[in-house]
Amino acid sequence: MPHAVNLITTLAAGFGLALLFGFIAARLGLPALVGYLVAGVAIGPATPGFVADGSIAAQLAEIGVMLLMFGVGLHFSLDDLKSVRGVALPGAVVQMAVATAMGFGLGQLWDWPVGDSLVFGISLSVASTVVLVKALEAQHQADSANGRIAVGWLVVEDLAMVLVLVLLPALAPLLGGSAGEASASGEPEGLLSALLRTLAGVVAFVVFMLVVGRRVFPKLLWHVARTGSRELFTLCVVAAAVGIAYASAALFGVSFALGAFFAGMVLRESEFSQRAAEQTLPLQDAFAVLFFVSVGMLFDPRVLIEQPLAVLATLLIVMVGKTLAAVLLVLILRYPLRTALSVGASLAQIGEFSFILAGLGLSLGLLSPAAQHLILAAALLSIALNPLVFRAVEALEPWLLAQPWLRPLLQRADPLESPLAELPTDTDRRFLSHQVIVVGWGRVGQGIAEQLRANGVAYVVADDQRERVEALRASGTPAVWGDPSEPSVLIQAHVREADVLVLALTDVVKVRQICATARALNPGIALLIRSPNADEAARLQTDLEAEFFVPEQVLADQMVRRILALQPGRAP
Repeated sequence: MPHAVNLITTLAAGFGLALLFGFIAARLGLPALVGYLVAGVAIGPATPGFVADGSIAAQLAEIGVMLLMFGVGLHFSLDDLKSVRGVALPGAVVQMAVATAMGFGLGQLWDWPVGDSLVFGISLSVASTVVLVKALEAQHQADSANGRIAVGWLVVEDLAMVLVLVLLPALAPLLGGSAGEASASGEPEGLLSALLRTLAGVVAFVVFMLVVGRRVFPKLLWHVARTGSRELFTLCVVAAAVGIAYASAALFGVSFALGAFFAGMVLRESEFSQRAAEQTLPLQDAFAVLFFVSVGMLFDPRVLIEQPLAVLATLLIVMVGKTLAAVLLVLILRYPLRTALSVGASLAQIGEFSFILAGLGLSLGLLSPAAQHLILAAALLSIALNPLVFRAVEALEPWLLAQPWLRPLLQRADPLESPLAELPTDTDRRFLSHQVIVVGWGRVGQGIAEQLRANGVAYVVADDQRERVEALRASGTPAVWGDPSEPSVLIQAHVREADVLVLALTDVVKVRQICATARALNPGIALLIRSPNADEAARLQTDLEAEFFVPEQVLADQMVRRILALQPGRAP
């Protein structure tokens, strides 16, 4: 052919084999991503036959990471990030330290140099955000409190890894390696300047996105939406995701993933955020497949034959050591066992940052090729097995609850033992009868509550995030903590005496559970449910006797007028 077709052949082979092996995996009862990984191995340099362009595959995978993290940001507000900082920040820092120590100890046991052991340990300490998001979506937990904690946890890990990637070249001479071309000197001044430069870049980026981005990008999306062109709207969303991600890396030294995540967070302020999420979903799915294919391309199956015990030891640190550390930390911070198990399962894998750090360590003389092969083997196996870990923790929870030796620790984290699980005894009577119960304290729920308050309508909030309920209680708003699909939570919100239940959630499965619980406790209660879009509302309307609203189409004050109309004795 008269022109290079490396990109086309990589896409054709990647998508084609991913479809084939993904279909086979699904028919065998395995997660489809196992097939995507096998497809990558098949077109990688370690197996005979066609070899795809690894550089192009890696760049396509990076686009997948950008789009996926952008989609996560569209459903993850700044308030969500702040609300989980109490568990995500200390949990991620301590868990990374524990995992690094385990990896370092294993390296020392094998008589590796200190630098090799340290880079090896850090590489095992950070989980893949892409794998996490896919696992949460498969478990319908992406919008749950547990899902937000896990995502916030990995955001902290990503920020920590940005610091590590910048500081490692400065530390390399001290650890027995060589300084990189653009690194600072091995002197303390060089290390300090690298740290300050990195922190300044991260802070500047966050400030820019929160001060400028939150004002400019939602307005831009609004102006494009006014044109009525579907393709222009999609183009604007994709351009924002990829453009901001690239600019964040080029100007501020922030990773593509974090840049795209914050891009989604600022565009979430737009009334068209739900539409943006829906129209970019096919692109997210397609390029996420290429991420898993690119992971498979890095894997050399010979390491399983040549070093089976070393691979097993590395995998145990990733899937058992990290998980146990995370579970214990979450329980110590007084969160429920289900939250602890969900977070632990989310961290039982490694991914993109581990590859980047291993490659940097290799170039600096701080990691041997053998250690890199172990990291890649652990990544591929942990990614393939991660969906099974999520299934295992569901079966493990009842057994753990029955263990007497765990009871003291579990009781400290039991929501039913917390004073936040029930309304205070001095709660005003008007919040206990003919009130409105608002489930979901996100942007939509807060907007509705603000209008309710302005119209003098009494409401109680039920939310599954402890920090949100603590903040609401501190501001004088009646709120209860717990899973709203559990009867005890709605009972504490006095659902039997309530007139209206407003569900400002996007998780359809959770909505169905809450509706069933509410109707069982109060058959006459009016249900007002947030729907992702009009089509989804039409599908659900036949199953649930409820009214639906699409937030991007209905203003909060219109919602409140409808709520007033549903309350007996009140005029709309």
